Amino acid sequence: MNTGKPITPERLMQFAWGYAPTLIIEAAVHHGVFDQLNRQPQTLEQLVAKLGVANRGLKAILDALVGLQLLAREGATYRLTPESATYLVAGSSDYRGAFFRHHTEQLLPQWMQLKEVVRTGQPVKRTDQDTHGEQYFSEFVESLFPGSLPAATMLGKHLGIPAAQTPVRVLDLGAGSGVWGIALAKQSPQVRITAVDWPGVLEVAKKMAMRHGVAERMTVVAGDLFVVDFGYNHQVVTLGHILHSEGPDRGRQLLKKAAEALAPGGTLAIQEFLPNDERTGPPLPLMFAVNMLLNTEAGGTYTFAEITGWLLAAGLEQPRQLPVPGPSPLILANKPVK
Repeated sequence: MNTGKPITPERLMQFAWGYAPTLIIEAAVHHGVFDQLNRQPQTLEQLVAKLGVANRGLKAILDALVGLQLLAREGATYRLTPESATYLVAGSSDYRGAFFRHHTEQLLPQWMQLKEVVRTGQPVKRTDQDTHGEQYFSEFVESLFPGSLPAATMLGKHLGIPAAQTPVRVLDLGAGSGVWGIALAKQSPQVRITAVDWPGVLEVAKKMAMRHGVAERMTVVAGDLFVVDFGYNHQVVTLGHILHSEGPDRGRQLLKKAAEALAPGGTLAIQEFLPNDERTGPPLPLMFAVNMLLNTEAGGTYTFAEITGWLLAAGLEQPRQLPVPGPSPLILANKPVK
């Protein structure tokens, strides 16, 4: 479509350098730049002395971070911006720094082999099976906790968890960091969590539950989601970013098993990256489908219409979207009351 605007290479050149901010931020996180500047604004020379890095190397990334508006410079002194102070200082309640290491150390090596994967259709590494997946996920799921917490908190409020007067059983499938169950448990002492994941990943969930003061209300079930017993009569079942690893066939099976574990009237909550029904956008869900090509046998991203069909086939009703903070809404469905 001709918009009348001149065609320039600017957008393509931005894509070409798209990897650079991720690597610059991760290098700064790795060397403690943001943590050190959180103590006080400092000059290049002060930072070099405290961090034990090369003057030339540090100056390059400091200036780049100023250009990215993640640092500010006044004269010779660098300081944090509100954005970096909130998200890139270790110990912050909304810390996102570790997420960049996940990209540089775990994702980018696979992405570098994309040309060959497109040719063969075979993933670089199967992170959807316990041979690789348990260690892979245990190394980074904690970094995902802050990103999912706002959505999980909103889910609890939407379901009326803070006002619960009777026990609420929450089944957190593929628990990862445990954020879905933990967020609900923090809203009411009535909540009891059953967290299901591989053993190594559950160690992270238990640590996070301890940190948030709900460990005594979390029971863990270690094993493969398609093998372990989920139990029955859970009021809430959560699947936070799980379906994209499984592919359509296993996704349908998992939803059927999750539906069977729900109590009548209970709610299944799904978080996924949702492309629109035409698969023309948004960009993130479509790019994440390529990530699944690189890392799983059959995984991808699915539209609301596709997931709705799977939910209805599993015997659930009222599939709907709940707007929450984050790149995609939650998908909710209920088990009929018979």
